[in-house]
Amino acid sequence: MALRLADPDATVRRLAVMDLPYSDEDDTVPLLLPCLADSDALVRIEAIKALEGIEEPEVVKALAPMLLDADTEVRKAAGTVLAELKETASAAPLLPLLTGQPPAVRALALHAVRALRAPAAFDPALQSLRDPDASVRREAVGVLGYLKDPAAIGELAEVAANDPEAEVRRIAVGALGYASSVSVLPALTRALADGAWMVREEAAQTIGKLRLSLAIADLVRAMQDDYWQVRVKAARSLGLLKAEAGLPSLVDSLTHTISNLRKEAVIALGEIGDTRAIAPLEAALGDGDPDVRKLARLALTAIGLAQKARQPGGAA
Repeated sequence: MALRLADPDATVRRLAVMDLPYSDEDDTVPLLLPCLADSDALVRIEAIKALEGIEEPEVVKALAPMLLDADTEVRKAAGTVLAELKETASAAPLLPLLTGQPPAVRALALHAVRALRAPAAFDPALQSLRDPDASVRREAVGVLGYLKDPAAIGELAEVAANDPEAEVRRIAVGALGYASSVSVLPALTRALADGAWMVREEAAQTIGKLRLSLAIADLVRAMQDDYWQVRVKAARSLGLLKAEAGLPSLVDSLTHTISNLRKEAVIALGEIGDTRAIAPLEAALGDGDPDVRKLARLALTAIGLAQKARQPGGAA
């Protein structure tokens, strides 16, 4: 195998790297690490892929500089493999790449440290929220969302409201889902009126996740959104909030052409438990979608149980 890895033909070397993980070699890492410096980009890419899932310190230390490789595809491959790291300690070689590097490198490094929840990444990520490059801002929001540090809430709310890129705003809205107070309510209600439907969809979902009952009226208005995807998340949140104010909009949604919206409306009506939904849900038992029919039966059962529990002598 060592001879093939040193062959003058790059194709032979690449195939040798691809075969190495399946060979009878006792330890492939010492053979793979030198391949990261191969003159051929395809060989370097295969070596990176072969090291995926090996979270040994020397491997992570060797992979981190690959984010600086001259070849774009090599950098992408390294970023993908590094993003699969699970141990927080693995962030150490990546932290120096979060600042002072080209935007593409910083974005890859931020993406790689995101799930590691490394506290040392907090300050670089917070600073990156104002970066001119949208990909850097997007990945920085992701890091802060994973870290769940309350100190970032104000900055994330600002990004959710004002970032020029819709995708960055959307991710920031989702990141606000770890907030523990109603302080993010203004940012989320603004996001429900965002010009991009993906941002509105994320806002409708986050409001339900945070159980922000003060936003029920906003969710009811969102049930009239031009995009059914937004209505789906609004219906889900109205159910989570057991919002009786959403009853008319949810009932209207039972006849919508999109079955996913009908399903969410049925689920929400069951969660709200209002007897006024019984007749519309009984009508939904004849829906053309078997999932809607099944969910309608479950919702009717839930309403019946809820009413029984409320009666004197009913179940607690």
